[in-house]
Amino acid sequence: MFNKILIANRGEIAVRIIRACNELGIETVAVYSDADRPSLHVALANEAYHIGPSAPGESYLAKEKIIEVAKRSKAEAIHPGFGFLAENEGFADMCEKEGIVFIGPSPESIRLMGDKVTARKIAQDAKVPLVKGSEGAVSDVEANVIAKKIGYPVMIKASAGGGGKGMRLVRNEEDFEGSLRMARSEARSSFGDDSVYLEKYIENPRHIEIQIIGDSHGKILHLFERECSVQRRHQKVIEEAPSSAINSKLRRKMGEVAVRIAKAVSYRGAGTVEFIMDQEGNFYFLEMNTRIQVEHPVTEMITGIDIVRWMIRIAYGEKLTFKQSDIKMNGHAVECRVYAEDPEMNFIPSPGKLVYVRAPSGPGIRDDSSILSGSEITHFYDPMISKLIVWSETRESAIKKMISALREYIVLGVKTNIGFLLRVMNNEEFQKGDIDTGFIDRHPDLLTPPSIDIKPALVAAALAMRNASNEAEIAKEKPVSNWKLLSRKLAVSRNNLL
Repeated sequence: MFNKILIANRGEIAVRIIRACNELGIETVAVYSDADRPSLHVALANEAYHIGPSAPGESYLAKEKIIEVAKRSKAEAIHPGFGFLAENEGFADMCEKEGIVFIGPSPESIRLMGDKVTARKIAQDAKVPLVKGSEGAVSDVEANVIAKKIGYPVMIKASAGGGGKGMRLVRNEEDFEGSLRMARSEARSSFGDDSVYLEKYIENPRHIEIQIIGDSHGKILHLFERECSVQRRHQKVIEEAPSSAINSKLRRKMGEVAVRIAKAVSYRGAGTVEFIMDQEGNFYFLEMNTRIQVEHPVTEMITGIDIVRWMIRIAYGEKLTFKQSDIKMNGHAVECRVYAEDPEMNFIPSPGKLVYVRAPSGPGIRDDSSILSGSEITHFYDPMISKLIVWSETRESAIKKMISALREYIVLGVKTNIGFLLRVMNNEEFQKGDIDTGFIDRHPDLLTPPSIDIKPALVAAALAMRNASNEAEIAKEKPVSNWKLLSRKLAVSRNNLL
């Protein structure tokens, strides 16, 4: 096994990878920007190296700096996590040329599936169902002609896109020219490429994705589906596994199609094939994400397979030790992305210092986070505080457990979407599984709280002030060793939370 791995990322995914490495007996190397100097992933890693200013372009996207740190620290492999350089074929290629293992697919797989137009062509050749649209990137004139041919509404999408960037829904011809211009502009600023393609817009679709995993010896398997339909601004906010809309026959068919696409590009590592599904159960290829997904924990919870550990083992050259028939689905898992944002203001980020944070815990509750009391949410990065995941025997009991967990979650110092998430969990349509990508837009009442419950905030504030007071008293006493001081602080914190 590898002796040392560098994690080219930050936040909760860096912490998640470090923990997986610890379980495998692998030493870890963290990298950090100015803003992340006091971060948890820096504290947990065996080594940590500063790589530049807070802006991602000067730190986490600086390929040469990260490669240089890997060589200096003698790291044998790099795990890119998600975002930043995770789907950057140039970075994967640089790693290979420097003799550093890139924990992910080959540069060629990233290139083929990273360009949405090329990915559509591969899917078409593999006889995978596709939504009607352009054959490739289009000029402005071609786009207008194709939009009229396939009929409105249409979706304009960035060829190099992802995360909802460079996307515009156009419902009539009058709005097409302006939407095309805005989509190109956003694509250019986000990806350095303003090419776009068109697809027929499917009304009220579900967003279903299939987790796949493949080794370097030709075995590719799927780990069932995830339901990712509850979205805001084309970005997922609640995910669950399995989907309440998928029966065993459809699940098998979608899994087989996902594996077929992965085999078409000789895929290795963990990846996700995304589909949209209409109200009649017809599904269509959307894209493939050549990386670990934010929502991978719900799949881990229902299958018992540690996806991150397997990514590392596969990168080392190991074979998958199980076959498709060995993978069983057990129970139901739900994930809520807890953000520092204001749902009442169109989910605008709410940066600031987290005065006090207390995450829920208990059987079947998992909180993937790198945030602690005193941490700061900056405008440089995604404002996600954590991923709260629950598991239970049924979807109904999992939702009840999530409601209980969200009620325990206390965050002071910034606005959060916790109240919004609670209202979604309590929504009658959501509880029935009657959801699609337009769910939030159809329920504007979810964005505004009917009343303000200040009790949790008061409790948290009291605990935080008491903790600060006790720490001040400790500081007044005679000097003690760092270890003793830390032990006393931990005892104070523990007593305050009982």
